[in-house]
Amino acid sequence: MPVNIMTRLTLLFCAFLFSPFWGLAQPDMDLYNVVWTEPGPGPAESMPLGNGDIGLNLWVEPGGDLVFYISKTDAWGDQVEPGMDGWMKQGGILSKVGRVRVKTGKPIDGVFRQVLRLREGEIEVQEGEVRYRVWVDANHPVIRVEGNTKLEVGLEVWRKGDSVLKKGNETVWFHRNGPTGELADICFGGCMRVDKRVVTIDVLTAPGSGWRQRLRRQMARPVALEAARAAHREWWRQFWDRSWIVATGDSAARETTRGYILQRFVTACAGRGAYPIKFNGSIFTVGDVAKGPDYRGWGGMYWFQNTRPMYWPRLMAGDYDMMLPLFKMYRRMLPGNAAQVHNYYRHGGAYFQETTPFWGGVPYMGPEVKENWTGHYFTPILELSMMMLDYYDHTQDTGFAREYLVPVAAAGLQFFDEHFGRDSAGKLLLDPDNSIEMFWKVHDPAPDIAGLRAVIPRMLELPDGMVGAGMKERWRRLLGIVPPLPVDDSAGRLLPYTGPQTARGRNLENPELYAIYPFRLFGLGKPGYLLAKKSFDRRKFREKGCWNQDPIQAAYLGEADVAKDYVVYALTRKDPRLKFPAFWARGHDYEPDQDNGGNGENGLQKMVMQVSGKDIFLLPAWPKGWDGEFKLHAPYNTTVSGRIVHGKVEGLVVTPVERASDVKINQLTYE
Repeated sequence: MPVNIMTRLTLLFCAFLFSPFWGLAQPDMDLYNVVWTEPGPGPAESMPLGNGDIGLNLWVEPGGDLVFYISKTDAWGDQVEPGMDGWMKQGGILSKVGRVRVKTGKPIDGVFRQVLRLREGEIEVQEGEVRYRVWVDANHPVIRVEGNTKLEVGLEVWRKGDSVLKKGNETVWFHRNGPTGELADICFGGCMRVDKRVVTIDVLTAPGSGWRQRLRRQMARPVALEAARAAHREWWRQFWDRSWIVATGDSAARETTRGYILQRFVTACAGRGAYPIKFNGSIFTVGDVAKGPDYRGWGGMYWFQNTRPMYWPRLMAGDYDMMLPLFKMYRRMLPGNAAQVHNYYRHGGAYFQETTPFWGGVPYMGPEVKENWTGHYFTPILELSMMMLDYYDHTQDTGFAREYLVPVAAAGLQFFDEHFGRDSAGKLLLDPDNSIEMFWKVHDPAPDIAGLRAVIPRMLELPDGMVGAGMKERWRRLLGIVPPLPVDDSAGRLLPYTGPQTARGRNLENPELYAIYPFRLFGLGKPGYLLAKKSFDRRKFREKGCWNQDPIQAAYLGEADVAKDYVVYALTRKDPRLKFPAFWARGHDYEPDQDNGGNGENGLQKMVMQVSGKDIFLLPAWPKGWDGEFKLHAPYNTTVSGRIVHGKVEGLVVTPVERASDVKINQLTYE
């Protein structure tokens, strides 16, 4: 794609192109179902399923038993099993709730077929004449297994101290944490009932003191099976109708499309719970033979840089409901973090530690404290503010802005204003401050400068009734003293921090490129494009997959071929030890790695569409040789859909129609 891409952007004025009668139909999700014709034998050969909070890893053993782990987004345990490493002792153990085994008493005889039906949110299993349908109710905390023959069901637990109570056709079980610490008295488990051909499992996490009573109240609100199934399928129909990207043209396009769709499915299965998606496996880890079913590499802590990749793509996908667990968790941390900041430094504001348990907290990190990976690292609150600003732009939800965006962003800006001193010219002096994990305790790091320069102007644009005049005036003063981005003028490229570049690199990251993404100071049609492009082209680290941001940064610069290369890699990079095609390789994380899939989603979306203010740019980094269809979400409650045919957009539909004049299309030229 030529550098002068923006010279080809053209406005479409033909009103018929934006008519809703030209709308595209939802893709046929059955084309992307996952079909297996051989059983297990174990959890490495499992399929994921879930309702946004409760998840299953389901497999069939060669002898015919249907087995699944149950997981839940808030099943935080405190029991460290023998052999678990130090990370597992930090932040809580996001545990499996239990393991269920379903038997029919008949071995597999004849055809075996296991199908993940995406459109219905179900798994269907055929073992000769025996059939199962398994689903996790999208609207209720209930797992259902339906069979065409009488079912024998057993619960399997492995943790010492777990309680199992059997009475008639019911089995109640739970794990209850100890009475002290941040995880005190968390209790998780469920009740499994068997009625001949149907198994119903209610799952609950609640304080241990009232857990059994709450479980009984939950079970006392039954929903008729047929009605529940119909409502469940309707939820999934509406989910798939929110958005899509289908790329065609070669095998890489088809495989990338499947990866995009399956990653979005995995996210939907785990994205509506009490806590955000864990980057290191979500709720679909398969455990370790030596360390137990609850084991996951990197443990229970949330690492912001690893958590964000799953959430940026939710904006264009229209999956706004799945962003709220992330925002809520950090909002809950804010008062406690602010109190600690005041206690340590005697000033206001707050920040979020790069590595944090779900209950929050920050360590003392004065200038005399020895440098480390995540100590003097204050960037997360700026990027979270950026994401919240985008969420507000998309949804126009003023309640969200008042309750989440303004408190979080205001606390972050106050922290930067009051925590750091000023240089001889009166500019804000960010020192000591990590340039993410790459360079420790440096001077004026690029990510934080970019974050301040991106967030403050947008906060100033909020309605006056939402933010007081005094606060806006403080932000204007702060913006006026934010130092410039560090630049090597002689080489014409961005730098990761200001001053002599003598700091030891500790990781495999390009912090200077944060100004392209996530903070979007540079990009197509923006000042400094050539500086940003040269910086990207000369980046030191070019590794693919996992948390690497290159596919998104390439797309923002219109580097279609580079973006395509990285996105194809990310959305086809299955872990060789796991059978499910969207259980991504661990990279620097743990399998199934969610960073890999999230960055692949984000990169593919930005190849199709980018936004800047009210402007909507289509095909800014779409590769030659690929066609496709898309429906994506943009700010101001806008959806954009169309077909990509030989580098041009056809059948474009913009809703609401008055937003059509904000759309600009790069018509690719095929020579």
